[in-house]
Amino acid sequence: MSAGSSDNLPWWATGLLLPLVNVTLALLVSALVIFAIGEDPVGALGSMLRGAVGTGEGLGYTLYYATSLIFTALAVAIAFHGGLFNIGGEGQAYIGGLGVGLVLLALPGWPWWASLPLSVLGGAAFGALWAAIPGWLQAYRGSHIVITTIMFNFIASSLMVYLMVNILIKPGQMSPESETFSASLFLPMMADMMAGIGVEMSSSPLNFSLFLALLACVGVWAFIWHTRWGFALRATGANENAALYAGIDPRRVIVVTMALSGALAGLLGVNELHGVQHRLMLNFPAGLGFTGIAVALMGRNHPAGIVPAALLFGALYQGGTELVFDYPTISRELVVVIQGVVILFAGALEHMFRPALVRLFSRRPAVAASKPAGA
Repeated sequence: MSAGSSDNLPWWATGLLLPLVNVTLALLVSALVIFAIGEDPVGALGSMLRGAVGTGEGLGYTLYYATSLIFTALAVAIAFHGGLFNIGGEGQAYIGGLGVGLVLLALPGWPWWASLPLSVLGGAAFGALWAAIPGWLQAYRGSHIVITTIMFNFIASSLMVYLMVNILIKPGQMSPESETFSASLFLPMMADMMAGIGVEMSSSPLNFSLFLALLACVGVWAFIWHTRWGFALRATGANENAALYAGIDPRRVIVVTMALSGALAGLLGVNELHGVQHRLMLNFPAGLGFTGIAVALMGRNHPAGIVPAALLFGALYQGGTELVFDYPTISRELVVVIQGVVILFAGALEHMFRPALVRLFSRRPAVAASKPAGA
């Protein structure tokens, strides 16, 4: 790729420099908002940074949030490459968590390492089934995937309320929660694993699921760009008619793509329920399915970009908690505003500075050509 191209930029400018410029501008705008309410913007943003990565506990929470966001962002990314905009990650994560919980409730006394493959399978299967239905409706009935996945979020929420209140609730309690899983099923916490090799780490919810998230990144990368099924998915997403002419069945690809997307979203339940909560409960996705959309967009729908984007949003989640604690005049809603500003500049306005960068790089060959030979 030529640096002097009028239309393109070097990969590092698009993948690193442009996101860095966007995030920097978002933080500057956030600083102005904090200043407008009468607080010190430098101190407030410093508090967020310290809360996110300044302590072992804060870093653990940041990575814990990032783990869940990796799963939901990969779900959005794989659907995007198939030409589909999956807005249903929240509901698919919810139903996937149901699958995780049912598996673990059925395996009392099992060791965690033996239950983990079944837990992953349960979450992936339930999430895939929930996402495959809107995929089938789009492929065979013409229903738009955005509308159906949004509506399936509400159906998932209502279904979980019914199940938790009437069927899965632990007998004798008012809170809509299931029985606690057997202690032997709990995934190892990262602090305990690090202690086992002689490394001291502060206690946090970070658990073995982080390795599953990273493995999922490698798997999605290999599947999309290094398998014929991934090629069929990308071909359908790029041009459905051309894919059909090449012998690919777009309808089958749409259903399979949505099933894979839902399976990835369903793995959020492994981190949240198998790793941390250790019981089925209401609202455990906590909006991470929707935030995964922003993470995927900021990460350019590529696993290599999704990981740092998930880390950024994980830091915003954890840093925002520390900010509210240190500055009582700053409400949780303002933290949401800061997150929204980051999404605005890194998502909706991600290409705002691209023309300026293109002009900057287009001057470089001209400058080089103006130098005398041998200079």
